[in-house]
Amino acid sequence: MMHEGQLEMTVELVERLVKEQFPEWSGLAIRTVPSHGTVNAVFRIGDELTARFPIQPGDAATVRQELEDEADAARRLHAMSPYPTPRPVAIGAPAAGYPLPWAVQTWVDGTIAYDADVAGSSAFAEDLARFVLALRAQPTGGRVFTGPWRGGVLTSQDEWVADCLERSRGMIDVDGLARLWADLRTTPRTEPDAWTHRDLMPGNLLAQDGRLAGVIDVGMFTVSDPAMDLQPAWNLLDPTARAAFRAALGSDDAEWRRGMGWSFAQAIGCLWYYVETNPVMSRTAHHTLTALLEAA
Repeated sequence: MMHEGQLEMTVELVERLVKEQFPEWSGLAIRTVPSHGTVNAVFRIGDELTARFPIQPGDAATVRQELEDEADAARRLHAMSPYPTPRPVAIGAPAAGYPLPWAVQTWVDGTIAYDADVAGSSAFAEDLARFVLALRAQPTGGRVFTGPWRGGVLTSQDEWVADCLERSRGMIDVDGLARLWADLRTTPRTEPDAWTHRDLMPGNLLAQDGRLAGVIDVGMFTVSDPAMDLQPAWNLLDPTARAAFRAALGSDDAEWRRGMGWSFAQAIGCLWYYVETNPVMSRTAHHTLTALLEAA
């Protein structure tokens, strides 16, 4: 259980929901998709579809709107991306056994980067840069980041970071991280907001034959500080591939350091919060923060 009150899903429950709401798929096999994600339980429907069930309790109308917004984001991202991304297919309704709406998307083939040997691959890093640059190249139509979370200015994360640093004592060099955050938090920015995935974690990057094969989990896709999408430099890539990623992006010092800051703000929350409930996420956070300390 990763969250208080978390909703639990089973294959049997998903089979019933699919049969009741989408009978045209009732003959397809339902399989659990192992995932280190923290927001949805994921199941395959046959070979071409996935069902995604939010696992945190919420208001059904609010969740429905969030899923509709995510579907719009998925369509937009799919049109921009040079690599496969999920396409929205349907939204299911609350029913007995599960109180929230849920989403159906297309399946994207590939091995998640957690399990693929790509951390040292300059070719994979350059593929990632191509994806990021493709998003940045699209017009924003004057949109700006308005969300309450990561993507605006780094100093908005000060209270969060301070709390998480205290919660992380004994797990990592908190004093060294506090000094690093003090240095990163006021890094200047002149670039306008750009389209960003905003959650390029290893579990959301798919590899095939050592190259980027797809990008999944589009729930955070929006316009924001373009440095948000530098996360793989520290959560996945080794120093050689990291340098290739930066060179392909053409990141200057300010953008690179803001990328460090956004990666820090995400990782410091995951380190302590998931230490028992999602060890892979916590270990990824520790790896990220250690890489940031070494790179500083």
